[in-house]
Amino acid sequence: MPEFQEILETIKMIHLENLDVRAVTMGISLWECADGDNIKARIREKILKYASNLVSECNKIEQKYGIPIVNKRIAVSPIALVAAQSSMEQMIEIAVLLDKVCEEIGIDLIGGYSALVHKGIKTGDQKLMDSIPMVLSQTERVCSAINVASTKAGINIEAIMKLGNIIKDSAIRSKERHGFACAKLVVFANIPEDNPFMAGASMGVGEPDCVINVGVSGPGVVKKAVEDAIKDDPDIDLGGLAEVIKKTSFKVTRVGELIGREIARQLNVAFGIVDLSLAPTPKVGDSVGEILETLGLDAVGAPGTTAALAMLNDAVKKGGLFASSSVGGLSGAFIPVSEDIVMSESVRKGTLTLEKLEAMTSVCSVGLDMIAIPGDTDAETISAIIADEMAIGIINNKTTAVRLIPVPGMKAGEKAVFGGLFGEAYIVPVPNNRMSRKFIRFGGRIPAPLQSINN
Repeated sequence: MPEFQEILETIKMIHLENLDVRAVTMGISLWECADGDNIKARIREKILKYASNLVSECNKIEQKYGIPIVNKRIAVSPIALVAAQSSMEQMIEIAVLLDKVCEEIGIDLIGGYSALVHKGIKTGDQKLMDSIPMVLSQTERVCSAINVASTKAGINIEAIMKLGNIIKDSAIRSKERHGFACAKLVVFANIPEDNPFMAGASMGVGEPDCVINVGVSGPGVVKKAVEDAIKDDPDIDLGGLAEVIKKTSFKVTRVGELIGREIARQLNVAFGIVDLSLAPTPKVGDSVGEILETLGLDAVGAPGTTAALAMLNDAVKKGGLFASSSVGGLSGAFIPVSEDIVMSESVRKGTLTLEKLEAMTSVCSVGLDMIAIPGDTDAETISAIIADEMAIGIINNKTTAVRLIPVPGMKAGEKAVFGGLFGEAYIVPVPNNRMSRKFIRFGGRIPAPLQSINN
């Protein structure tokens, strides 16, 4: 049983420091639904079987423990595989069905309109990728993730080249919302099978029939812990601050473990993992950027930012691993620019550039996330940015991802507004636009690195 002091600390973290369960994501396998003409009916039946009470049970647990659960989500098996025999038009109909079912039962987002193409593009993958601009611009809740690289397979430049055009098309189709469709599309290297965070969540092929994965976030909690440690001991060094972050992450992870297991028990499904990721929101006091500034940086993007982020990410993972035997997903620190008020402001001031963000992704949990770029950035440049990020992922044997939003009609320095947890962002300049065309147009696949030979 938790001690009285731990209970008081948790109450303080919730009410004063923005601690919450960012996402409860139910993963649902759809493999048994791959049945030609009956596929839509079978998908609907399977989702309703498991998820019809997800929101109500989350609400009960939220009231019982007083811990906010911000998002209730679903992740399904990659539709490119489940619906491989369907036409592109039928895949679009499946996406619309997913959107409507989620609206019906109160789900915020659904992931899994996805494909795995790191070693080649299959027929089903091609149909799904071609449909992405239409699907993401016409649905509210459907999210898509495309895995184009892995340490074992290398980088599929052919797929990345296609995605540059898909991202441009998706932005144009949703131009009245500043290209918002692109906020629901993420390109991965080494995609995890159990990620509860959107837009990258999907139900991995090795997962059980149904599972609950939980994403816990606490940038405000970590920031306050670091502030208090510095105030209590002005002579504390970075090693001491790393220890403070680790211990704080331990407490946050225990909250996620409690909520996840309780919801899984109530719904009579398997409990999967806790993803301890410091995922910010647009509100003040809930920012990874604020943590970095508390660690002594005058602005995010200044020299030392990458080192501070590396220390933060490592300490978060160490603390989480001690608190739960089921830590998974991405786990660490996210740096989504539009969703972090301090990072967005750093872009406006010019201290945080695309190049510095790329350097930071080598040590954080995801990658170039929720970055608004000028609308006239060409497709090949977008593809080249993705390729650079995928290279960081495969060489370092880590998950990396890209969510770029080329905002139609906007230029560097202007502000795009996406709303809700997606936030708002100043447009980041893209240097050397249109200078990567020859490289990307070679196509093919960059071979797997030496690190892949580890058997």
